[in-house]
Amino acid sequence: MTQVDFPYRFDSRGRTAETDEADHIRDLIYQVLFTSPGERVMRPDFGSGLLQLVFAPNSDVLAATTQALVQGALQQWLGRLIAVESVRIESEDATLRVTVQYVIRRSTERVTATFVQGGGL
Repeated sequence: MTQVDFPYRFDSRGRTAETDEADHIRDLIYQVLFTSPGERVMRPDFGSGLLQLVFAPNSDVLAATTQALVQGALQQWLGRLIAVESVRIESEDATLRVTVQYVIRRSTERVTATFVQGGGL
């Protein structure tokens, strides 16, 4: 089954670009991770709040809280599509790197994906 690719764009034929299910799920995870609650008018509680925590003082407690927050947001918004197994968050300078290990429920495929936001792009 094909889905609309994110970010929205046109393909070489001038049509809406499409992608497969695995890439679509990766796109959805990216949206949950890097959308701040309140950013979407019609769904104000959507997102993880991850970007707001990046500027907080670094500590073990903050790292554990952030991982739990992100894992909870992924389960809430994508729980029907994926089973989240682990979340690892690394912050270095202006770059935020999030590694998520999950299982796609429909295919039972185990995936490890890394998402980067900030100066490392």
